[in-house]
Amino acid sequence: MASSGIEGLKGTWDYVDGEHFDEYMKELGVGFATRMAAKGIKPRLVISENNGKWTVRSETSLKTTSYDFTPGVEFNETTPDGREVKSTIKFEGNKWVHTTIDKSGKKSVVTRYIDDKDQQMIDMECGSVKARRWYKRA
Repeated sequence: MASSGIEGLKGTWDYVDGEHFDEYMKELGVGFATRMAAKGIKPRLVISENNGKWTVRSETSLKTTSYDFTPGVEFNETTPDGREVKSTIKFEGNKWVHTTIDKSGKKSVVTRYIDDKDQQMIDMECGSVKARRWYKRA
């Protein structure tokens, strides 16, 4: 059974702001043109769960992407920028920890949680680079 913190991530979320996202994407190996395009995008996230299978959908003016997962089970994911990665998402306390490893072995960890202002915080780390994005309920 997921904790109330994890359950709180369900719903629709609108992008508010972020910091160091371009540096994070660069560390991941995302190309210049894609990083520049991403700067102006304000995604809407829709998170849902049905019988233990979770879905994350990211909607933007350019495209909509989604992935399904079962907590703790590795799956193949194509990131919004087109990279093929192996992903595992685990629920640790009130946090959702999404670990990806790309074909070259580069690891990224993305942690989602609800802060004390009822915003969804997304902390991202790859190599020595840390970034953050936050969303409000739609």
